[in-house]
Amino acid sequence: MDLSPRRTASDQAGIPKASMVVAALSAVVEWYDFTLYLFMTTVIARVFFGEGAASVLTTLALFAIAYLMRPLGALFFGHIGDRYGRRTVLLASMAVMAVAMLETALLPTHAQIGSGAGALLLALRCLMGFSVGGEYGGITAYLLEGAPPRRRGLVVSLAAAAGEIGALLAVAVAAVTTSLFGGDALDTWGWRLPFLFGALLAVATLAARSMMRESPAFEREKRARVDRRAPLWLMLRTQRPGLYRTFAISALASITYYVGITYAPTYLSSVGGFAERDSLWLSTIALAVVIVVTPFAGALSDRVGRRFALLLFGVLSLALPVAMFAFMADPTVLRAVTGTVVLAMLAGSISAVSTAATAEQFPVAVRLSGLAVGATAATAVFGGLTPYLAQAMTHASGWAPAPGVLVAVVAVVILPVLWWMPETAPVRGVAAYGGVRRMSAAVRSAR
Repeated sequence: MDLSPRRTASDQAGIPKASMVVAALSAVVEWYDFTLYLFMTTVIARVFFGEGAASVLTTLALFAIAYLMRPLGALFFGHIGDRYGRRTVLLASMAVMAVAMLETALLPTHAQIGSGAGALLLALRCLMGFSVGGEYGGITAYLLEGAPPRRRGLVVSLAAAAGEIGALLAVAVAAVTTSLFGGDALDTWGWRLPFLFGALLAVATLAARSMMRESPAFEREKRARVDRRAPLWLMLRTQRPGLYRTFAISALASITYYVGITYAPTYLSSVGGFAERDSLWLSTIALAVVIVVTPFAGALSDRVGRRFALLLFGVLSLALPVAMFAFMADPTVLRAVTGTVVLAMLAGSISAVSTAATAEQFPVAVRLSGLAVGATAATAVFGGLTPYLAQAMTHASGWAPAPGVLVAVVAVVILPVLWWMPETAPVRGVAAYGGVRRMSAAVRSAR
């Protein structure tokens, strides 16, 4: 059987629009929970580990440890998704997420049981990380297999936009909570409300997913006469170049997102000197901008190609993060807004393009397994660890742009991979590089 992604790219359409909408919007829950944890880092640190700078680092370390469970969950759910269907994996992962969020809202605090509170939190974060492993690949594959070939970038980017809505919802809920409840009320019971809201959101999403239809592309692959017992092994034997490219693309997307967006409130509070509620409201503004930008970035990649779009945003990643973190270190509202908005726009654009680009590296038969190993592993390393590294580097060096340098170093390493990667968007050669030609013509006319 020919597993080339180019052969399977035309195997599209047939998914009802209602199912596509549910799949895209359900990305809200995943990003709500994980970004909520980061947006409430300083509160969670006090509640579960007591006062002090060491508590913040411990809380971020727990986030990193839990994120390492994401590749394991992706392998587990990826196997299920490639063997039994996209719908099955989306139902199972959301059910686990709902349980984990509800249990988090009911946890005892450090003041109640001491260090045991932190241990229980770690266990539930690991369960959440495991369940989230099934979300990215399942949603991405489902949307890619249902989108018109020449609009895949736009359609799949809607899942990224929905994720941004989840992040916006998380930062807004966190900001409202910290604004309405202060002091003892926040640390005693107020912090539970955002997690309880997340649990209710997960249950509602699970009910909506139960009405989704299976991907016709998967059903056609399932009827094909091929051994489907070990999709992971099949992917490793036949799709290694795509696997390496997927890891590289996801590494850049992850570090720009988790350092540039989710770590920003912690940076504004610990380095810029902003109050917790103020830093959260600044991040709310930035995320609102990202939601608008993301579909445009996805549509741009349909027009000029994934490769050119990723190269453009990769080059911008070399300088913008360093400059913006330096801006954000100055405790003025204008500089803080500028820094958070620019970083969020850059991260959102890369995320929008990378979502389609990574899924297009693999054929239908092994798509979830490929995303599990490549994309999710990169996210675990460059997403889960980088907020901790950014905080540790800034704290140890006292140099404000340190988080931006972390992003720039990864971009330098990834750019050669993007330069040599083949185009995966279904555009003709002229169209794929039309953006480059138009840009060159504009430069010549300006001279």
